[in-house]
Amino acid sequence: MQQVRAEIDLGAIRSNARCFAALAGGAALCAVVKADAYGHGASMVAHALRGIADSFAVALVEEGASLRNAGIDEDILVLVPPLNREEVLRGCAYGLIFLLSDAADAALIAEVCDQFGLSARCHIKVNTGMNRFGFDGAEFASFLRRPHGRLRIEGIASHFYRPEDTETTAAQFRSFQEFCARAEDVFGPLRKHIAATGGVLASPGYGLDMVRVGIGLYGYVPSGLAPLPQLRRAMRVYAPVASVRKYAGGGMGYGARRPIGKDLFVVRAGYADGLFRNERLCMDAFVAEGRAEKYGEVCILSDADACAAASGTISYEVLARIGGRAVREYVDR
Repeated sequence: MQQVRAEIDLGAIRSNARCFAALAGGAALCAVVKADAYGHGASMVAHALRGIADSFAVALVEEGASLRNAGIDEDILVLVPPLNREEVLRGCAYGLIFLLSDAADAALIAEVCDQFGLSARCHIKVNTGMNRFGFDGAEFASFLRRPHGRLRIEGIASHFYRPEDTETTAAQFRSFQEFCARAEDVFGPLRKHIAATGGVLASPGYGLDMVRVGIGLYGYVPSGLAPLPQLRRAMRVYAPVASVRKYAGGGMGYGARRPIGKDLFVVRAGYADGLFRNERLCMDAFVAEGRAEKYGEVCILSDADACAAASGTISYEVLARIGGRAVREYVDR
């Protein structure tokens, strides 16, 4: 087989989920399975976490619909607000929870619900410093004063943008609590959540009613935060050896790099398999130093942090890229 093979350990993902649930100070666990569970396979991961995660989060309505079609009946929160009427209709049909980030989102969802006699479950997103999605102060106050009709407001959320910075995170948390108090004066008790993986690690006091754990489920923590020794990395990626050879002068792939010894082998994995550009990589294959067995397999990823550091990126990007084209095989250890 010429394809790259990703071995996904569902037991590791469950173990990591239990670890974060224990750290969350009694908050419910929302398992983030967006981007096909960071390349690990959303439906398989979601089924593996049933009974541990109370709910799931995805980025897109399409991802939420796919989980419903895969038999997931727990709450599913869609983190990116719907961008058109069709997404509102589909989200309502599949019983997804929308995140409202501004008055336009609320108006779009309300208009569709009024036209078709639907109601929509919603959480309010407020901006406490990330400036990606979320109501700001004046618009938030105006939203609270309006009638909300068929919008069922059930929760309120924000996001820490620098969980490694104690003062910044504490200031965001205070801002979020102020938003929450104003919202609950209007809507009554809401499910409050601001902490993702980094927020859980920053303090159990940030857990509130729910935490949204993403990268931590797969064995990694955001940059700038201390690693958790008990986390288990869930993905190992293998690729076939297409050629073995002796160095015969010149370079290794595109570039002037020369090997230390004479033994070389060629791995059948490249850009489209999620690898990042370097001088040894030639589109669909790369040249490596050392000995290997032709037609055998070598591990090309066991530590996404190390790969990310070498490529100037983050583990999330590595996992999502390399898990996309690979044939996934699941184990449970």
